[in-house]
This record gives sequence, structure tokens and C-alpha cells, in this order.
Amino acid sequence: MPEIGNIIVWLILGGVSGWIASKITKNDENMGIGLDIIVGIVGAFVGGWLVGIFGFGPATGLNLWSFIVSVVGAVVLLAIVSMFRKKSK
Repeated sequence: MPEIGNIIVWLILGGVSGWIASKITKNDENMGIGLDIIVGIVGAFVGGWLVGIFGFGPATGLNLWSFIVSVVGAVVLLAIVSMFRKKSK
């Protein structure tokens, strides 16, 4: 079971990753800190899955590579969500 300190770091990095991704995709005005955290954390999973598929190696640990993977995954996630929103309008 992860320590509480690790969970806090994951939440902070998830929030920062989600916030950066929302700035890149210009969705920042539609999102709050809670949604930034969720997008960042889910984006980390999406990014990790994508780098695994494309063979770029694992994104594990607390380092720059994992952070970049998290941001890229969050951008991909927001792009997919944006496509579905446009289709439903």
C-alpha cells in the first residue's frame, strides 16, 4: 500500500500535468483544480499505455520522463474528450 506522502505527490503532479494539458488544449477555463488532477492522473495511465505500445520504455518513478508522459497522456485524453463533445453538439 502506498504511503500517504506518495499519494500527495501523485495528486500534486497529476494536478500540474492536467493543468499544463488544459493550457495546451485551451480547456483551462472549463476545468477546475479537481478536474485537472483527474485528467493528469488518468493522463498518466494513458501516456504510460501509449509509450508502452510504441516501445519507448516504461515511465516509472518520479522523474522528468514520467512527468512528460503524464502531460502527453493528458493532452491525448483531452483531445479525445473534445472530439466527443463536438460530435454531440
